[in-house]
Amino acid sequence: MTALNGLLVVELCGERGQYMGKLMGDMGARVIKIEPPKGSPERNIGPFKDDKPGPNSSLYFWARNTSKESLTIDLESPEGVSIAKKLLKKADVFLEDRDPGVLESIGLGYDILKKSNKKLVMTSLTAFGQDGPYRDYRSNDLVALAMGGIMHSCGYDDVPDSPPIRPSGGHGDFISAHYGLIGTMSALFYRDFTGVGQYLDVSAHEACSSTTEASIPTYLYLNKEVFRQTGRHQGAMPTPKTLCKTLDGKYIIVFQLFNNLNSWMSLVKWMSEKGMAEDLEDEKYKDMARHITANTEDSDHAFEVVRNFILNHTADEIYRGAQELKYPWGIVRSPEENLDDPHFLNDRGMFEDIRHTEFGNEVTYKYAGRPYNFKGTPWNAFRPPLVGEHTSCILNQDLKYSEQEIENLRLSGIISTE
Repeated sequence: MTALNGLLVVELCGERGQYMGKLMGDMGARVIKIEPPKGSPERNIGPFKDDKPGPNSSLYFWARNTSKESLTIDLESPEGVSIAKKLLKKADVFLEDRDPGVLESIGLGYDILKKSNKKLVMTSLTAFGQDGPYRDYRSNDLVALAMGGIMHSCGYDDVPDSPPIRPSGGHGDFISAHYGLIGTMSALFYRDFTGVGQYLDVSAHEACSSTTEASIPTYLYLNKEVFRQTGRHQGAMPTPKTLCKTLDGKYIIVFQLFNNLNSWMSLVKWMSEKGMAEDLEDEKYKDMARHITANTEDSDHAFEVVRNFILNHTADEIYRGAQELKYPWGIVRSPEENLDDPHFLNDRGMFEDIRHTEFGNEVTYKYAGRPYNFKGTPWNAFRPPLVGEHTSCILNQDLKYSEQEIENLRLSGIISTE
C-alpha cells in the first residue's frame, strides 16, 4: 500500500507543473500524463542519454516525469477533447499549467468538468494566476525568480557592480510546483470529509514571492532593504563572510563562531591543539561568546584566524571536526559528490536505481529520489513513460474503446501509440 494508492491523477503539464505529477506518482497515485501525439516539448530538452537527442532519451524529462503513464491525444481536435473529458470523469485530480483561458476555450474548464465529476480537484498552475492585470503576461522559471524577489537576494557583495544571479536547476518551477502540490493535497483532504472537490488557482509569481523570507517584513517594519551577500544569506545588515577555502581547494560554510561560550572554547581548544589558535584564548573573545561585548574589529580578526586554520586542513577534516564540536559547518559539494555520500547512498536510500526495461530487463539508472521517507507507505517510483506508451491500454481498458476505434483514431492522427 502506498500513500496515494487508489488516486487517479490526470496531468496536462509542461515545465512549470510536471513536478507535481511526478511526486504524486512516486507516492503511489496513478498519474496519466496527456501529451500531444509527438510527445511533450519537454522531451526535447537536453542533456540526452548517450548525447543522442530524442523524445525518449531526455534526461531532463526523465528526472521530472517518473511514475507516470503517457496518453498521447490531439487536444486541438474535438475527438481528442472528448477522450480527455471521458478520462476526467473518472479522475480524482486534474493538474494543468496552460495559460489562463486555454482549457475553457476547448471545453475543459473546471465549471464544465465538475458537472460530470463533483469530486474532481483541479489545480491550475500558471505564471501570474487566473485574474489580475498580469494574467496574460509571458513568464518562465527565470521570470518567476526575478519578479518574485528571489534573484534580488542571490549574488555577491565582494564583486563590484555585481548583478543579481539566478539559482540553478529550475528553482522557480520547483517552488511553484511544491506549492501547487501542497494545495492539491489539502483539497483532497477536504474532499475526504465533504465529498466535494474544488478548483485551485496557483500562481508561480505568488509562490516565489512567498519564499523571500524576511525581506518583505524587513522593509515594511524596519524600512530597510535586504542586499546580496556572497555565499550566505541576504541581510539588511552585513554579516560575517562564511566561505572558507580548505587545503584541498574546496570550501567550507562557516558561521556561529560566537554562538555561546562553551562552543567557542571548544573551537579554540581544537585550534590550540594544532598550534594555530594565536590570540583567540584572550578573555575579550570569551566576553564576545558570552554576548557581553561586541567588537567588529575583534570579530573580523577572530574570523581571519579561523580562516587560516581551515586553509591548512582538508575540507573533510574541518567538516568532521567541526561537527564533533556541534558547529553547523558543511562542505560546499557539487551535486555529483553527493552520489558517494554513504549517508545518502546507504542509510537514507536517497538515490534509487530505477529499471529502464526499454534498454533491457536488467538495465537500471540512478535517480535522485525521496525528499521524505514514509515509514508505512513506501515509494512507488518507476521509469518515465515512452511517448504514447500507454495510449492503447488506457483507451481500451479505462475508456472501453474497441481495437478498431483505437486504430481509427491512430490513422486520423488523433492519437499516437508507442
